[in-house]
Amino acid sequence: MRPTDLRGILSYTTRFRGRLFVLSVDSQVIEDENFKNLLLDVSVLRSLNMKLIIVHGASTRMKMLSERLSVTLSDSDGSGITDEATMEVSLLGAFQLSQKILEGLSEVDLRAAITNAVIAHPSGIVDGKDHGLTGRVERVDREFLENVLDSGAIPVVPPIGYDGDGQTFRVHADHAAVQIARELRAAKVIFIGTSAGVNEAGNLSAQFSVSEAEAYVQQHAGNHSNDVIQKMRHGLRACLNGVSRAHLIDGLKDEALLSELFSNEGVGTMIYANDYEAIRPALKKDVRAIRRLIKNSAVDQEVVYRSEEEVEHVIDDFYVFEIDSNVVGCVAVHPSAEQPDKGELACLIVAEAHANQGIGRKLVEFAEQKAKELEIKFLYVLSTRAFNFFQKKGGYQESKPEELPPARQTAYFASRRNSRVLVKPF
Repeated sequence: MRPTDLRGILSYTTRFRGRLFVLSVDSQVIEDENFKNLLLDVSVLRSLNMKLIIVHGASTRMKMLSERLSVTLSDSDGSGITDEATMEVSLLGAFQLSQKILEGLSEVDLRAAITNAVIAHPSGIVDGKDHGLTGRVERVDREFLENVLDSGAIPVVPPIGYDGDGQTFRVHADHAAVQIARELRAAKVIFIGTSAGVNEAGNLSAQFSVSEAEAYVQQHAGNHSNDVIQKMRHGLRACLNGVSRAHLIDGLKDEALLSELFSNEGVGTMIYANDYEAIRPALKKDVRAIRRLIKNSAVDQEVVYRSEEEVEHVIDDFYVFEIDSNVVGCVAVHPSAEQPDKGELACLIVAEAHANQGIGRKLVEFAEQKAKELEIKFLYVLSTRAFNFFQKKGGYQESKPEELPPARQTAYFASRRNSRVLVKPF
């Protein structure tokens, strides 16, 4: 089933209904032919009673206008110096794109309003240079935006800010989007650009905790021109200021918005605040989800097959890793009744769609902490396929089956799986 099918979407609606999402849309996306499809996705979200605010950039339109008008831009994205001529082009480009958004929303039967809700002051002197008419977002008119939302309309926010004296400033759209998301307590801020986010070794890195994102941004701190790093910085700021999640998606790709929001895997990069992920004790309601994970891994002979009855019998030994209330990983710690100082780390499984994202490592660390709480001194693992992971990343050492507790030793030889026995003392 495709994530954009109705049934897939409906599984998320109770979680998202009535929540506010702030969409920060790059101007290049608005200029692209796929923009109409993006607005269809927006229409789907509104039909499911999700509140939306659209913040947009203008740099692509500004560059087009500057060529047409023979104006040399001092800056195009609202982060550098803005002189008088650039400000004029900025105003023209911004409101042309705001109008284009209104026209597109009208085509999908949605009401919207262009707003002047961003309050900005001059950026001032940065690195010894006066930034002229570039503005710094001070706050947003929260009551105004909430009134527009309550009317059922979508506020459209151009990259323009105003001060109390009526002075106009060019602001950075992503910065404004984060400020809006923060002050209106949005559930998500979604950066819709021309990239799906962070790619490492050709693979999309789909999820970052705040700490992981901070480390990644710091590692690439010198690459200030990289748009993904800049969006990661904005996403981090959002998550550190009360927004649960920040997403980076490719707005040139059809159905990217719905696929990111309504599937576990997503199609972009997400930064999540601490309340997003959770490793918790398994409950009886999780038995089927754990059983599905086991079934898939048992086919590849990574774990021993267990029936639902077998899982339920030892459900108190299991812990699950959740993403958006969906179980995507599990692990078990089985204390030995014969030798209380020994225990088994078992059934470490991560759903294929979430592999290579550090979930397995987190589950192992969590299981080891639980083992210590149970006063287990030696934790052992039986592994046929993942022994390299436990040895190189977990610090486990190879041992002999004879070191297992008697009952587990008997079961080991009876299974004929010839698993490697790995042990980690505490």
